[in-house]
Amino acid sequence: MKNVIMLSAMSMVALTTGSAAQAEELAVVGSWSGLPLHKQYEAPFWNEKLPETSGGDLTAALTTHDQMGIAGGDVFRLLSQGVFDVGMTVADYAVSDSVALEALDVPLIATDAATAQKAVEAARPMVDEIYRDVFNAKVLGIAPYPPQVVFCNADIASLDDLKGKKVRASGRMTAKFLEALGAEGVNVSFGEVPGALQRGVVDCAITGAGSGYNAGWWEVSTHLMPLPLGGWDPVVTAINLDKWNSLSSEQQAVLETGVKENLEAPAWKTAQNALENDIACLTGNGECPYGDTRGLVLVEASAADQAKAKDVLITEVLPDWAERAGGDWAKRWSDSVGQVTGVNLETN
Repeated sequence: MKNVIMLSAMSMVALTTGSAAQAEELAVVGSWSGLPLHKQYEAPFWNEKLPETSGGDLTAALTTHDQMGIAGGDVFRLLSQGVFDVGMTVADYAVSDSVALEALDVPLIATDAATAQKAVEAARPMVDEIYRDVFNAKVLGIAPYPPQVVFCNADIASLDDLKGKKVRASGRMTAKFLEALGAEGVNVSFGEVPGALQRGVVDCAITGAGSGYNAGWWEVSTHLMPLPLGGWDPVVTAINLDKWNSLSSEQQAVLETGVKENLEAPAWKTAQNALENDIACLTGNGECPYGDTRGLVLVEASAADQAKAKDVLITEVLPDWAERAGGDWAKRWSDSVGQVTGVNLETN
């Protein structure tokens, strides 16, 4: 009887070991660990939803680029080399490797989440091509941070008041936009912004309203302008193409559907309400569902501000990008993103 029990136990161990050997564990590097996108959507998906929906066939070892000490601009470069299997970070961090990628996140192209999502979906074929050719990667999903708004440790009342000020930009296009307004775009990493604002290295800085709230930017700022001067900072989730091709068709389907339904879709669904809540939390204009309200002065953009911003975008920012990107990228953008946002970029 003892022998039968022992044989049965050994059989169970063998079966368990066999199942584990067949499971695929993905090495995953997520976006900023302290921000809501990672906490609310990335971590639950990779740690819980993926193993659950795949029946244990796919699991993930998850960390984030800031926890690893990897610069945002290196995430997709390392992904292309197969250092890890899946990478997630802001597309703007990777534009030094592809000028064309800047057009995924155009300042002020969308002032609400629904339009921003349409713009991203329209750009998706271009983004897919860039990631395949530049980063040896397949795009699994694109989710938004909240719109990139302006925090200032200075007295501002309109867009014109940014003239002459040093402003931390959230991407190359945003820096060009600021320059066109007469401001100076300054390159400061997200984690260094509070100190830079406090010391006067910059007068203002651009990031998502929720990101600024969570990172304590309200401690070193006085004014908030919720005009999306930095776009929506889309975060791309991509898998190394060699790893993708090594997965079975069933694993590919579970992974792609899972990212779309459990990470990308809910992040977009909550994006607009998140902005409204973030503004309430930062300014005290409304109830804050996250915690304590703060006392930043809310600077609403006037119709004149919005008109000026759009004119600068169309006459200076987009043409500058089109010239630098070269090829037929401008036409492709106009025929896709331009169509759904009503922005016409004249091309030769």
